[in-house]
Amino acid sequence: MGRAGKALKQVLQTYDISQNQLAVKLEVDRATVYKWFHEKREPTSETIVDITKALKQIQFEAAENFIQLYLGDLLKEDSSLEQ
Repeated sequence: MGRAGKALKQVLQTYDISQNQLAVKLEVDRATVYKWFHEKREPTSETIVDITKALKQIQFEAAENFIQLYLGDLLKEDSSLEQ
């Protein structure tokens, strides 16, 4: 699947955040987080924002890392983005 699941998995493992801990902050079922974590379902763009906010509440660095992993170097010099 997509980038979000891979980024989420890496961040949760790196910062020792449980799927349940994230699910509680997001007020979603743990099975939903499980599906993202195992790349069975991709979160919506709105949910990406919610995940980031929840991670920020748990550990700020985890939220920063999630965005970096998810978006990559999107804003770095890239001629394909220039008009």
